[in-house]
Amino acid sequence: MAAAVVTMLLAGCAPAGAVTGAPAPTGRAPEGTYAVGVRTFTLDAGSARPLPVTVWYPAKGGAVAVGRFPVVIYSHGLDSLPELHAGLTSRWAAAGFVVAAPAFPNTRRGAARFNRADVRNQPADCWRLIRHLVRLDARQDDPLAGHLDVARFAAAGHSAGGYTTARMFTSDHPSRLRAGVIVAGGGMAGGLAGQPAPLLFVHGTADPIVPLAVGRAAYDRAPGPAAFVSVLGQGHGEYLIPGEPGFEQVFATMTDFLRWTLYGDREARERLRTDARSPLTRYESR
Repeated sequence: MAAAVVTMLLAGCAPAGAVTGAPAPTGRAPEGTYAVGVRTFTLDAGSARPLPVTVWYPAKGGAVAVGRFPVVIYSHGLDSLPELHAGLTSRWAAAGFVVAAPAFPNTRRGAARFNRADVRNQPADCWRLIRHLVRLDARQDDPLAGHLDVARFAAAGHSAGGYTTARMFTSDHPSRLRAGVIVAGGGMAGGLAGQPAPLLFVHGTADPIVPLAVGRAAYDRAPGPAAFVSVLGQGHGEYLIPGEPGFEQVFATMTDFLRWTLYGDREARERLRTDARSPLTRYESR
């Protein structure tokens, strides 16, 4: 579960609504790309568990772009930080998603009391952030107000963040959580249960930190539509770094998965069959 590539990161099925029980999203994902804005805030700053958050959002002319955008909650791995994943998260924002990434209190880089066992508490942090974003969208004095599609959330994460993501899909998770992307992670007790939501798993076949078998076991347990991208011969997350082998295929697959599950883009769903087609990546689904 350790974030072995954090130094490298410095460089760098039915429609979804049918399987979640919520109204199916309609329309197409945005074409082209947006400029990207970034903001930070700390949730519950005076509490025993303050949560710094970085948000990347579609922008135009120095402000939030016109429209409502689905939200992706992105969870980092052990000894990592949201900004170390900006090569990925900023590209999702450019594609038409708001990405909110918490820096977890006891597993982030520089934590005063680092404790890997605290991963079990991180799903609750993510839900706390989701509730805050729902409230924020209704506040007229906030720049993001009216721009967050609070009925369409996805959760994504790498390594320990992948475990965090999997644990968010409990037997009673709200239908606003439409989909999950689990990268180099696995399941935790109580996760991957309840009303089925589409899940995408990404794993390097030579991962020395979280073995491939762990990711495969989580994929096999997924209660609803699921897909698995194997990054052949790759380790714990090099393929999340722009320019590294496998990045283009992994990014295209993850982005089209989000376009399908959050925007209801059927063309994106069809592209999932071929996005990862390369000598380095293999795609399968059920």
